[in-house]
Formats: sequence, C-alpha cells, structure tokens
Amino acid sequence: MDGWTMTLEIDPQDLIVPKNYGVDGQPHALWSQLRDYDGLYHCETDALEDFWAIARHAEIMAISSKPETFSNIKGPTLLNPEQQRVLVDNRSEGAFGMMRTIIEMDPPEHRDFRRVASGFFTPRSIHRLDEIVEASAREQVDNLGEEGEGDFVELIAQRHPLRVLATILGIDQEDEEKVLELTQQLFAADDPDLQREGEDRAAAIKEVGLEFFQLFNRIVEDRRANPRDDLASLLANAKMADGEAMGPMETFGYYLIVFTAGHDTTRNAISGGFKAFLDNPDQFDLLQKHPDLTKRAVEEVIRWSSPVNYMKRAILRDVEVSGQKIREGESIVMFYGSANRDTEVFERPFEFDITRHPNRHLGFGTGEHFCLGAHVARLSSRALFHELATRAVELEPAGDPSHIEASFVCGLKSLPFRYKIRPATD
Repeated sequence: MDGWTMTLEIDPQDLIVPKNYGVDGQPHALWSQLRDYDGLYHCETDALEDFWAIARHAEIMAISSKPETFSNIKGPTLLNPEQQRVLVDNRSEGAFGMMRTIIEMDPPEHRDFRRVASGFFTPRSIHRLDEIVEASAREQVDNLGEEGEGDFVELIAQRHPLRVLATILGIDQEDEEKVLELTQQLFAADDPDLQREGEDRAAAIKEVGLEFFQLFNRIVEDRRANPRDDLASLLANAKMADGEAMGPMETFGYYLIVFTAGHDTTRNAISGGFKAFLDNPDQFDLLQKHPDLTKRAVEEVIRWSSPVNYMKRAILRDVEVSGQKIREGESIVMFYGSANRDTEVFERPFEFDITRHPNRHLGFGTGEHFCLGAHVARLSSRALFHELATRAVELEPAGDPSHIEASFVCGLKSLPFRYKIRPATD
C-alpha cells in the first residue's frame, strides 16, 4: 500500500453501529472515502466482530457471484458479543433459535429452498396482485383525507406494504398491528423507541420469536386444512425436490423472512423515496406530468434509499479482493448503499433522477441471493407512487425526519409532512 493509503483511518463504528445510523442515516461521506481508497478496509472494533468493509459496485458483484468462496452460512449480519451469546443460547434451546431462512443457506441447498416459492414471485405470476396493491395504495391515500399534516412513515409507508404482505401471507387484518409491532422489534432491536422491553436483550428476542412462531403456526395449520390460491398455502404445503415436506423450522423461516424482510425494506424504500421527492420537488412535478415514468422512478427510489444496507459473507478459503488477501474464517461486509453511489457505475450518483437509465443499482442484491420478493416490492411501490402522483395537490415537509437506530435494514423512523390530496376518480 502506498503512503496515502496508509493514512486513511475510519472508525468502524461510523460504518456499522446502529446508534450512529440513528443520527444521520447512511454514512455516504465515509463510503466515498472507501471507494476512493481501494474499495475495501479492514475494520476492528470491540463492539462487533472484525470485518472487511467492501464499498465498490464491481467488487460486490464479483463476490456475490462466488458463493463457493463467500458464504452465507454464518448469517447476513454482524453480531456483538451479546447477540452471539443469544444466538448460541437460542439454538441450544430449539424453537426460534433453530429456525433457518434461505438467507442463511448456500448452493445447492439454497437453490432447492428458493424454488419452493420462486414461481409465485415471477413477474408474470405477481400480476395476480395488481388489484391488491392498487386497492391498498388507494386506501392509504384515501385515509389521509383531503388536507392535513402527519408522519408519512406511520400513515403511509408502513401501512401499504403491511396490507399487501398480510394479504398474500394469510394474516388476518385484526393481527396486522401486532405483526407490525413484532417486525419493528425484530429489525430495530437496538432502537430504544422500537425495541421489545424485557429482562435483557436475550429474553426480549426470545419473546419476539415465540410470538412470531405462534402467529405463523396458526396460519400454517389453517392452510394445510383449508388450502387456497395464495402464498400462505404454497408455503404451508411445500414439497422439496425429493418429495418430502419442507421442515417445520424452514417453513417458519420462510414465513418470517418473506414478511419481515419484505415489509421493512419496502417501507424504508417508500419513505426514503418520498423524502427524496420532498427534497427535489422538480422530480415530483416531473412524475406528475409523466406518470409513465413511475417504473423508472421506483428503480431510482430503491437505488437512492438502499434499505438493505449491507450483507455479511463468511470466507471459506483464502482469496484476493482488490489486491488484498483475505483469509479463511474472516468476514466481509458488502455495503449496497455505497455501491449505489459508485461513480464508476452511476453518473451524478448524488442526484435523485427519476429518468435515470440504465440503473444498475444493487438495492435488491445480486447473484444467488437476489431478493426473492423484488417484483412484489416494485409492484407495490409503483402503485403507491402512482397514486400519490395522480392525486397530490400539494406536498411539503412539516419538520425534521428521524432515522431508525439500525444498520442492517435502515431507513426513516419518522417523516413529518403536510399535504393536500384530491379525491380518487374511478
């Protein structure tokens, strides 16, 4: 490494610690330094396990194409000592701790489990959801009334994907508030405003897991007795390639990951995109004049917000990345939010531009673990932004937004706004 490279110093806490994300959101200035550095940086911290930070689009694409070297088996997130202890304790006790999701699997096992639901999520198949997403988008905007002020996250961003996902997963409408609360407690476990209270973090996490299990197990039992044409029934009655039923912990894991990951990522993309429109009213004006731009606009919203902030990979064998040797047993962290501002891929990456094309963002990941629900997220986001663009008379900020104390799936906790909305037309 040359002399300039040796002088670069980054505090790993600014890159990864949830509390820091609660202050200013994603650390774009630091990521820019990393990309200019050489795309990766070794981070040591007492708070979390050591890791290599990967900042560039090209390296993330390459890493994601080699699951035989860069593995998901140790999970997608960095853990602090308490979380590592909770994981070990939970697995020794079974139930929630024994749950496995497709995010924690490598090929060929990952491909076998992904096939269980992949047919439901193809672009052709999800058009069966058109009526659901359009009805939900209209309902959320209708609920605003014609004029007022409120929190966009609370009133719109979290409600819309909640309704869509609850519908396809068989969650009763009266249970939506409960599952929303559980989802927040799972993904924002470090945020004092959202986390589950308990004797300690271990007890709180176990309680969240048990309540999720009870909720989804009830749905599984119902769909096995009374199957319907929905995703809930498909998962409840899933067969593997060998003809055997999918295991109970894998079934539970599928329900959990489809709902929680699908909800929080879409919520954060929608709220981040709406803030971008408030900050760039010319872009919202453009969308209102040309609603046919909604498809491109949603891709830019996803690039801009990058709600899945990072993914961890475990190194299975010594490998070289950007000229740097990384050893077997070490961990790397791919920062998608950084890749989505890479000047080697995007012109004017710090400008929000709904006409951007092509838009090779990594907001849904890439490779083996490309987001299974990407088409549903796109469909529901398009419906909502189209509804807003065709009905909004006036939109403006009404205060400072706040960020969730979370660094894995990150986004806005609140977004005050004022609005005037015209009634829907048939």
